[in-house]
Amino acid sequence: MNESSFQVRFWGVRGSHAAPGSRTEHYGGNTTCVEVQAGGHQIIVDAGTGIIHLGQEMVRNNGDKPIVATILFTHGHHDHTQGFLFFAPSYRGSTTLYIHGPMAFQQTLEESMAGSMMPPFSPVALHELPSRLSIRNISERDYLLFQEGTREPRLDDQFHPTLTQGSNDVRVDVHRSYAHPKGGVLVFRISHADRSLVFATDVEGYSGGDRRLINFARGADYLIHDSQYEIEEYLSPSKTTQGWGHSTWEMATDVARQAGVSNLILTHHDPFHDDRQIEAIEVKARARFPRSTAAREGMVIDLVSRKICSQ
Repeated sequence: MNESSFQVRFWGVRGSHAAPGSRTEHYGGNTTCVEVQAGGHQIIVDAGTGIIHLGQEMVRNNGDKPIVATILFTHGHHDHTQGFLFFAPSYRGSTTLYIHGPMAFQQTLEESMAGSMMPPFSPVALHELPSRLSIRNISERDYLLFQEGTREPRLDDQFHPTLTQGSNDVRVDVHRSYAHPKGGVLVFRISHADRSLVFATDVEGYSGGDRRLINFARGADYLIHDSQYEIEEYLSPSKTTQGWGHSTWEMATDVARQAGVSNLILTHHDPFHDDRQIEAIEVKARARFPRSTAAREGMVIDLVSRKICSQ
């Protein structure tokens, strides 16, 4: 990957649980995983089932060369973590993974990951993985800096910074949304070469819009936003989903418009929405925000050229 490039590839775009089968084959049935290649660094956001196929490709492409990558967790719910156990690079002793995510209920990220991989729930414990794992908590007062010529991201305090940012560095800023049970969710803004991407999954709208999220996403080139529900599902008296921590596509377009972003990507598709329903949501979203696109597995965004293609 060219060090001046900035690309995003979607490996999993489904929410709640995987939804394989013919009804979802166009947009995909794997749960959340997004790969970002920026400035020569590989950044993976969330480890839903989509990370399994990403891991297999990483092993094929790297051959015997060591793998170095960063994984960012938005939160610890299963549809964002369940693929890590099957992430092939973590079973190679030459792999180094820098893993960052939130604390949850006074548990560190490492404690949470170890608990999810504890017998009888997992055949492999976290400490048994042969790869080198650097696991650190991150909060919204922090930011990560990937400095030119280095592979390891540096963690710094945004209010008392100690690092000097170069023009070719990659920066990840952090925002915490409280609109997801239980404990909230982290939103990431990844910036490189005068381009920026905001990843905001598992967020729910507020009356008048989520002002904190709108300010965090302001002016981004791409906003990837949760859009799990239709308004009828969200307001249904028989099965209301209010308070479940997910947005309608209308909420996503409201944030995009008020934040003045250039493009909106709808993601975290409901597992019971088939390809036709998601396509219809995309059409309706474009009527409110013309530069809206429903995320699909294999979709690649080139932030430098601002083009979307499929692989």
